[in-house]
Amino acid sequence: MTSDRSSEGSRSRHWLGRLGQLLGGEPQDREQLIELLKDARERQLLDTDALSMIEGVLQVSDLRVRDIMIPRAEMVALRRDDPLEKILQIAVKSAHSRFPVTGDDKGEVVGILLAKDLLSFCVETGRRAFNIRDLLRSAVFVPESKRLNVLLKEFRASRNHMAIVVDEYGNASGLVTIEDVLEQIVGEIEDEHDYDEGSGIFRRGENDFSAKARTPIEDFNEYFGSDFSDEEFDTIGGLVVNAFGHLPKRGESVELGRFRFTVMRADSRRVHLLNIESLDPPDPSPSDHEGDGD
Repeated sequence: MTSDRSSEGSRSRHWLGRLGQLLGGEPQDREQLIELLKDARERQLLDTDALSMIEGVLQVSDLRVRDIMIPRAEMVALRRDDPLEKILQIAVKSAHSRFPVTGDDKGEVVGILLAKDLLSFCVETGRRAFNIRDLLRSAVFVPESKRLNVLLKEFRASRNHMAIVVDEYGNASGLVTIEDVLEQIVGEIEDEHDYDEGSGIFRRGENDFSAKARTPIEDFNEYFGSDFSDEEFDTIGGLVVNAFGHLPKRGESVELGRFRFTVMRADSRRVHLLNIESLDPPDPSPSDHEGDGD
């Protein structure tokens, strides 16, 4: 009899506990948790940057390497048989710190070259014979399907900063860096080689440009002689995302007026960098805005 009463009391407490959770508003899934955090921001318990980073942490486990990797076509790579002069030229122009080195084709990555290992070859005095094979570091290979949270743990454990992404056939399909993963959490990370705050549009070719997504539409119109409205959106990124109708990924393109916009850099929450192709270029654009991009 005592046992029955004890069991009955336990069930009652369990039911009351569940009812208390529901009435108390405790989140039952991730969506409810996000709403709770947004409410905390509204009550100034969290600022916008903190909320954004928490959302990034929650989302990063859902993302896979293929979602953020730099595609093979956009990799700045060195060829194993390139002469020293060409390798130095590429290293200086790109300002990267690490380079995948390929064999006969770009799908065959044979190692990683660190830019600092080239410093001794930048001076004529005492320069030893150059053999890129003596400088190569082992490359880390990861599948396209690897989750970002797992990759971040591996980066931290191995102290590697770059991994080569391979497809199901073992060919390189792109690369991913620890910075790419961290940007999913904290947003875009700019360093001394990224664009200056004051410069938003850069000319890459006769009709080829790049621009920060946060470039004001007014500045864009002034540079290109265009007439996009800034009544609904303040930045060119907002205008382009609206044209897509969804948050685009790297490589997606859309045409607006006489321009084709291609996403060059984006994360799970915003677009950062756009490539702009002028489809019907007007008279020569202002030369005082020209600059070199990364």
